Amino acid sequence: MENQKLESLTPKNQQNGSSASEKIYSKNLFEDARSCTVKILCRCERTDSYLEKLIDAELKNETLNDFDKALLNEISHGVIRWMRRLDWFLNGFYRGNYEKCLPEVRNAMRVALYQILFLNKIPYSAAVNEAVEFIKRIHGEKHAGVVNGLLRTIIRTLDNLVWPTREIDEVNYLGIIQSHPNWMVRRWINRFGFDEAVKLCEENNRRPVMALRVNNLKISTSEFENFLKEKNLFYKKGNYLDNFFLTKTMSKLFTDDLFKQGYFSVQDESAGIVSKLASPGKDELVIDMCAAPGGKTSHMSELMGNEGRIVAVEKYLSRLEVMNTNMKRLGVKNADMIHDDVCNPESPELKETLIGKADKILIDAPCSGLGVLSKKPDIKWKREPDDISGLQKLQIEILQNSVKYLKEGGVIIYSTCTTEQEENADVVNMFLGNNKDFRIEDASDFVDRSIVNKDGCVELFPHINKTDGAFSVRLKRI
Repeated sequence: MENQKLESLTPKNQQNGSSASEKIYSKNLFEDARSCTVKILCRCERTDSYLEKLIDAELKNETLNDFDKALLNEISHGVIRWMRRLDWFLNGFYRGNYEKCLPEVRNAMRVALYQILFLNKIPYSAAVNEAVEFIKRIHGEKHAGVVNGLLRTIIRTLDNLVWPTREIDEVNYLGIIQSHPNWMVRRWINRFGFDEAVKLCEENNRRPVMALRVNNLKISTSEFENFLKEKNLFYKKGNYLDNFFLTKTMSKLFTDDLFKQGYFSVQDESAGIVSKLASPGKDELVIDMCAAPGGKTSHMSELMGNEGRIVAVEKYLSRLEVMNTNMKRLGVKNADMIHDDVCNPESPELKETLIGKADKILIDAPCSGLGVLSKKPDIKWKREPDDISGLQKLQIEILQNSVKYLKEGGVIIYSTCTTEQEENADVVNMFLGNNKDFRIEDASDFVDRSIVNKDGCVELFPHINKTDGAFSVRLKRI
């Protein structure tokens, strides 16, 4: 099997002559891109911290230039994304028990091997030397010698690396080749068949394309498209929604005044489809029960022309504060934020005021997140099979507790960012079994028919729809 090589993020003006990456080699411990990446990986392994938050914290490091930050982001995501494949080779060449290897040593080798296998523009010697010098500084010559010998042996045998074989165990084979846990791969092979499971895993491992939602409260879609053209940014229009654009060039956009002034948001089309499915009216009361970080709240506000009323409920105060900042940036004026939990309400609004008042209730439920693995690859290693059944219970609880806030004739929109049936169709069926006054409204009356399944629900898969994996349904009270 050919080694999969991915393009590096080295800017064109740094690819000729003396490489800019050479400048980072003399920096102090944990101050260059690769050592910061090792720190991130170690923390990601031993804590519940999510990769994105750890990366965001490191990107505030003033000693890192733009190239360093791009390299850190690339390697951090890349190692987590391909960790099981990297470990297959490292374990094969390591003398001793690889599992008992010191965390910094193990992650320094992962960082180096990722560059060797996946980044075309990084010299093998640079990847090895940086790992060796880093380990020498923190664990001494002995461990540095092990790292040096192992990595150089791998480099010498790159053309003859031994890969796992499908014939012995197809689950383990696919799990190693596409760097997914076996339990996840087994589920998908049983559900979709081997070939489709391969495609899904491959899509999960692609660098994500970012989607931008134009904020039509502030700018028209055509005006925003002209802005992208003026910036000479590569983009294409969304597959399903008119005011969404897809791009790979995010860094230039985040520093632009149009972002700071709230003319657009980063949001996947799958999330935008949920708001379109809700179809909120300008004279309606909408409750967003799990609202943060507020993408769907702000999109519904836009669809409502900033009229009507949205009550955005969020259980975690820190997330509510982030959402409040986002709403101000985007110019949302018809949304009230409430710090509360629908399963254990304490606010006057949820305990009394809003009961029986809502025209629409949006429940973007907590879920396993298996539909967003391309953007959040660390979910692969943080989830366990039992999480799905536990989340299912929570999803049903949130749904059931939301019913009392809905008017007769009102609609609950239930959505997740997972591909798993237990969290999607099974939750809906259990809810309908316990609530005979609800029925599914055909989603094709509100969104593109091609993304609606035979039961009238929106169902998206990364390898088929080129969006995040997601599910959503309209449940109408009759």
